[in-house]
Amino acid sequence: MCSNAIKFIFKTVLVLLLSGCAAGRAYLPDDIPPLHTVSEFSDDENVSRTGDPWEGFNRSMYKFNYEADRFVLLPVVAGYEKMVPRFARTGVSNFFTNIREVQTFYNCILQAKGKKSLKTLGRFLTNSTIGIGGLFDPATAFGWRRENENFDHTLEIWGVGTGSYLVLPILGPNTVRSASGFAVDGGVRWAIMNSIDPFGGTGASTEIETGITALETVDLRYRESFRYYDSDYPFEYSMVRYLFSQERELKILR
Repeated sequence: MCSNAIKFIFKTVLVLLLSGCAAGRAYLPDDIPPLHTVSEFSDDENVSRTGDPWEGFNRSMYKFNYEADRFVLLPVVAGYEKMVPRFARTGVSNFFTNIREVQTFYNCILQAKGKKSLKTLGRFLTNSTIGIGGLFDPATAFGWRRENENFDHTLEIWGVGTGSYLVLPILGPNTVRSASGFAVDGGVRWAIMNSIDPFGGTGASTEIETGITALETVDLRYRESFRYYDSDYPFEYSMVRYLFSQERELKILR
């Protein structure tokens, strides 16, 4: 039982690695003055709006994530880009995106979005068959736009509040609700994989699953353009918190 719990935690963290990053790169030419001030992102009004009561912990985690990104993740991604051809990297991304259609499917059902759930199921079946296990994405070529749902959004629809801003180790910017959503989605995926047990007959199920999870982790970071302190803003933590809050508000208005 303990062994299964440890495997669950390890795989969940790896699968969700850096998926919480929400801000894109911000470039500021040297000859143009800053458009924002520190107070704009960190005054009392904005702090209360973004809800950051654990700022000391969050800033420590932000720095930790920067160090982990700089010395571990980005060097691995650089090696991945150098060794793996672009078409193969695209295939890997398509494969894992297709797997995440399962997450969108059951969350659409939980949100009573019947039409979106059917479209997602159609995408998954099409890409899993015609797309050779998801390596290709013919569903998009057929005009079936990909939906993106998770348990965080499901909780939102059920009326659960966002909770406070929370920077998690490795996972990055989140809220209490989104962190809970990540945990539930990771748990469902782990349960599905355990019930199917696709590698059970190989005698190396744990090693294969760990390898696939590690590859997905690299793929997630490879597709994320955000780079810590790439903005050259001395108050980047506050800026990222602000942009994270704004992005979530815009998603609600869509």
